[in-house]
Amino acid sequence: MSDFQKYIQRYLDEIPSENWLDELKKSGEKTVDIYTKLTEEQSHFAYGEGKWTLKELLLHLSDTERVFQFRALSFARGDQSALPGFDENEYADNSFANERTLESLLEEYKTVRRSSQILLETLHPKALHNTGIANGNEIAVETVGKLIVGHNFHHLHIIEERYLPGLE
Repeated sequence: MSDFQKYIQRYLDEIPSENWLDELKKSGEKTVDIYTKLTEEQSHFAYGEGKWTLKELLLHLSDTERVFQFRALSFARGDQSALPGFDENEYADNSFANERTLESLLEEYKTVRRSSQILLETLHPKALHNTGIANGNEIAVETVGKLIVGHNFHHLHIIEERYLPGLE
């Protein structure tokens, strides 16, 4: 198994069931539920030195989902242009998430998630098998969709294990 396949598999393993489109909805609802219960002050919490705040993590979810959406759309529509990777830490460093309100970040997340749901639920089944090159690796549209789900669940587990206990 290549490093890329291992990278992908760790996220795919986070998806609780085979119905990844249903899990897309569930992961979004769970994320919104957690963040809705936070205060503005709590949203600035980071569980360690150099770790993202809860605000930065939420915007990371939106940013990553947007990148994955673009990949899924491009490959579904048959675009064979190789797409670049992205540096999640550079994105976070330049996001200014901590200067925004939690409410605005949450609204953005909900909008991005709804957009993902519409895109992925309406793709023709044949398009899910289309592949393209992203960050130097070939990947199928369906796998990109599943990565949105698995990536979200990955971060939900981190929030539950490392962030929420620090808020108590």
